[in-house]
Amino acid sequence: MFTWMRYSLLLICLLLSACASSVTPPARYMLPSDPLASTPRQPEGTLIVSAPRLAHYLDVDGIVMQLDDITLNAAREHQWAEGLGRQLERRVRANLSKALPTLRVMRSEGDQSNALTLRLNVDQFQGRFDGIAVASGQWQLLNDAGELLEMETFYAETPLAEDGYPALVRALSDSWDQAAELIATKIRQGDYFD
Repeated sequence: MFTWMRYSLLLICLLLSACASSVTPPARYMLPSDPLASTPRQPEGTLIVSAPRLAHYLDVDGIVMQLDDITLNAAREHQWAEGLGRQLERRVRANLSKALPTLRVMRSEGDQSNALTLRLNVDQFQGRFDGIAVASGQWQLLNDAGELLEMETFYAETPLAEDGYPALVRALSDSWDQAAELIATKIRQGDYFD
């Protein structure tokens, strides 16, 4: 009887280890990269881009899907390869460098004297149940003394080209690019660097 129990226990352990070892790791995604903008020869000013503040539900590894008007789900099998905030910061800096070629667009490090600072709050960055990728939030432009010069909301959406998480990541990237273009347009119109 004890021999049979030992063999049964050994068989169960082998089956469990086989099941555990066959689990596939989650797919990991990055926002598509864009060619870097060239640095201006004689910049008219400096724009510092602070790391975006993400809504708490976005500050997770899984890509967020909105399942209906009130239900959100962070995917377990489809995750960001790098923190979402870092990816969004890098992408918006690249987009602003291209859209504002007379400015030196930098991270929030080093000397910030005589520079404007862009702060971003991201409220939505998710796929929606109706096949739309949404990016929304608020941006603030501050002078080097920390005084508020401009404050606006942004909202951009892109329909998914097809089903699946790769299409969602590409559509989210397009929505983020639209948001960056809206911000760049307002900064150009504000004429803050004269």
